This record gives sequence, C-alpha cells and structure tokens, in this order.
Amino acid sequence: MYIASEHTAHFTRKHAPSDGANCLRDLFSKQPVEHRSGNRSLFLEGDEAAHVFQVVEGTLRIFKIISDGRRVITGFLYAGDIVGISLGKRYLYSADAVSSTTVRRLTRNQFDSGIDESPRLRTEVSALVSDEMAAAQDQMVLLSCKSAEERMCSFLLKLLKKSELLGERRLSIELPMSRQDIADYLGLTIETVSRTITKLINKRVLRIENAVARHSISVERPVLLAQLAGDDDDCSDMRHDLVVQGSQRRH
Repeated sequence: MYIASEHTAHFTRKHAPSDGANCLRDLFSKQPVEHRSGNRSLFLEGDEAAHVFQVVEGTLRIFKIISDGRRVITGFLYAGDIVGISLGKRYLYSADAVSSTTVRRLTRNQFDSGIDESPRLRTEVSALVSDEMAAAQDQMVLLSCKSAEERMCSFLLKLLKKSELLGERRLSIELPMSRQDIADYLGLTIETVSRTITKLINKRVLRIENAVARHSISVERPVLLAQLAGDDDDCSDMRHDLVVQGSQRRH
C-alpha cells in the first residue's frame, strides 16, 4: 500500500498540530535520511514488510512483475509520500528509485505504535487509505476506458495538479521518469507514448522546454489538455484556476 503526497500535504497543512508526533510528517521527522541512486530498489514484492518509508526528495516507482515477465507500474511517489504500509507480513509490490532519491524509514513496529498512540494519526491514515482506493479506481477507469491520448492527457493533468497543490503557479511539468516508465504506467507501448506526445505538441497543447533532456514540458493550453483527458470536471476546474491566476497577475 502506498499513499499519495498531494493528499498527505493537504491534510497535514490543514489539520496537523504543531507539537508532538501528531501527523505522519512528525512521525518520520527524527529518522535519519537514506539515499537511493536511480534504479536502486527500496524493497521487492514478497519481501518481509518490516519498514514503512517516507519520500524526502526524488521519485519512486511502484510496480509489479506479472506472470509473462512484463512490468506494470501502478504509481509514482514524490516528496512527502508514504510507502510500505502493508496489511500483511509481506510487501505486495516492489518499489525502486526513478532517480536519485532520499527517504526516511520507520520499523513496522514503530509505525504501528505511533498510529496506536494517536487518534489524529489514525484519522489521517484512514483518510489517506480512502484517497488511495479512489486513486486506484481512477487508474482502473483510465486503463479500461480511455484512449491513448486520453490516458496521456490524464497523466499530465494529474502531474500539473500536483504542482499546483505544492504551491507552484507555473504551467510546466517535470518528468523524472522515462518514456518506458510512462508506457508501463499507462498500459501503452513506448512508441505510442512518443507518438502521442508528438501529437500533443503539434496541437500546441504541449511544448518541450529542454530538447536534449526532454524532462520538462510546458503546458501551453491547459484547458484543452483537460478536455482531451476526457474529464469535464477537470476542465471546469482548470478554467477556474486560469481565471484566478489571471486576476492575480493583474493585481
């Protein structure tokens, strides 16, 4: 089980008290920082679920290897995310670093004790698990019902919203993961991912900011991106956000 950072960040800012280990951030705060280089594993599917981790900096990918040997990426984790919470004795998936990443860890006993001793932590974890279940349902819809273009636009829109939740106002997206990673997450081939990004560039929805590294993408037409994702609610929200940003610039 993993928990997404946008929910963690929002919840702790709104609800966390300033004293004691009464939020997940506080629970990990005194643990030493550990470094993982790109592609180095944090843990593997089937390993004993002995630790819970918080991402401090960088990006992790969560994946499973299915019976025919293919890799299926089920999520990407960023600063503030919690990973490794397991209802059983073993991890149900693998986690490794996309790029240079730092984490903090707690033993399973430390984590469980902290949750048991704090009603606020129990409430926070319950809320985050509910958010994770909703995210899993969204991913099922994306893979089963959406076209390649809709999948790519939904993925980019999700990253754009994440940057907004972190307080960033610029309409650009950092992609630390490779195109193969994106393909394994969206259930597409790497060729389809590349063709779809090229189509969005030709439609002037996107612009590659760094032609060499290709890790930074500018969203030139965010409302159209939301429309192409096939999510009407996202489109309405994006229009509202752009109006607000325009008003702030004028003042």
